[in-house]
Amino acid sequence: MKARMLTRGAVAAAVVIALSAGYVAGHRNVPAPQVISPAQAAAMMPAEAAAKTGIPDFSGLVETYGPAVVNISAKHVVKQASMRGNGNGNGNGQLPIDPSDPFYQFYRHFFDQMPGMQGPNGGGGDDGGDQPSASLGSGFIVSGDGYILTNAHVVDGANVVTVKLTDKREFKAKVVGADKQSDVAVLKIDAKDLPTVKIGDPRASKVGQWVVAIGSPYGFDNTVTSGIISAKSRSLPNENYTPFIQTDVPVNPGNSGGPLFNLQGEVIGINSMIYSQTGGFQGLSFAIPINEAIKVKDDLVKTGHVSRGRLGVAVQGMNQTLADSFGMKKPQGALVSSVDPGGPAAKGGLQPGDVILSVNGTDVTDSSDLPSQIAGLKPGTQADVKVWRDKSTKDVKVTIGSLSDAKVASNDDRGPAQMQGRLGVAVRPLTPAEKSSASVSHGLLVQDAGGAAASAGIQPGDVILAVNGRAVSNVDQLKQAVSAAGNSLALLIQRDNAQIFVPVDLG
Repeated sequence: MKARMLTRGAVAAAVVIALSAGYVAGHRNVPAPQVISPAQAAAMMPAEAAAKTGIPDFSGLVETYGPAVVNISAKHVVKQASMRGNGNGNGNGQLPIDPSDPFYQFYRHFFDQMPGMQGPNGGGGDDGGDQPSASLGSGFIVSGDGYILTNAHVVDGANVVTVKLTDKREFKAKVVGADKQSDVAVLKIDAKDLPTVKIGDPRASKVGQWVVAIGSPYGFDNTVTSGIISAKSRSLPNENYTPFIQTDVPVNPGNSGGPLFNLQGEVIGINSMIYSQTGGFQGLSFAIPINEAIKVKDDLVKTGHVSRGRLGVAVQGMNQTLADSFGMKKPQGALVSSVDPGGPAAKGGLQPGDVILSVNGTDVTDSSDLPSQIAGLKPGTQADVKVWRDKSTKDVKVTIGSLSDAKVASNDDRGPAQMQGRLGVAVRPLTPAEKSSASVSHGLLVQDAGGAAASAGIQPGDVILAVNGRAVSNVDQLKQAVSAAGNSLALLIQRDNAQIFVPVDLG
């Protein structure tokens, strides 16, 4: 309300100034100015005056590029799933929606496998047969001959896809291809001279800049919402290959696949998902950067599938404790927690404990940067990887593999290959340099801690020396010691050059 009042106030001020100027001009024997509307007055305001309102006018953007945004209806065949632990037996978990509802597919995508979210796949088998249902989504035209971009989950499993334009024309669309890993799909309709969007560069966008979404939330066609970019290169659970753009633009089921515009009218992203605990928008929405989507689109149109590079490592983020333990001035890069045996990284000489600083000269600022960087490389090409090892940099050449079902470079904070389930730590053996620096002959470096270990105060950077008095030098020894323990154990750890025993409750 306050913003609206400021806008109206600015317009009114402009009109008063215009009329006052006319009064003075009339007394100087010059023609009086033409009477103008408030909208015309607003358009004539100096840029400085308009900027003071703090709220831009999106009407020109919507008028120009709104016709290129389409409504998508997709017919699906879905399973009715019964949920374990929901206590009501209605087959839809904690979602206030029935599986036969048209928006059921959108809720499932938004809530599945996301922290703090509950969805219909959270647990159980099926208790019903196939049911036909329809989902609604959005998309946008990228070429005048009918190519359309949307989300893969919008058309997932669809039998019939219908595209409706703003001029009410409807077309049956062909799904050219869909890539679930990036959640990008390409449709084609048989039409010519269609309105199109203008593609921008999301890398040039900045946090805090205004952005606009157009889509069909809950089926309300061509709804316009706005907000700002909240963060860039956001890594999300189970979404290894996409550096999402985070915004506070109101996005809801049905906005999926719609464009995210900057103020220049350029598409910089595809609205893909929200983070919510209620089922509705709560200030967190995520868009696929358009440059990533265009790469996927080009591959799908040319070959029908997406080619991605593979490195074959699991990585985790760096913090100050880990940086100090490796002799780094500040936390940066991606810490290699495990290397796939026989994979491209292993063949190139990468080792657990290496910190990847750059790939082909492009800095790896955070572990979340690496998966998308590797995925964008062409399989078979050679990559120059700079790593931090033994308190100095080292250049490693790796021939990039091809991603099929293998990992590109998973951003896995847990270190799944070495995570100890009951104890809840991800560990690796100490390097000779680390042993010398800590003045110990054995031990395991804690890379991450959760569960029982975290509750007991174990932290990344701790060195586990013994379990219940038994020295441990490798992961197998730790596994055996934890398995042999009862409901509690005592860890001897070294932290900041001091050794202490930490009791851990495994109950």
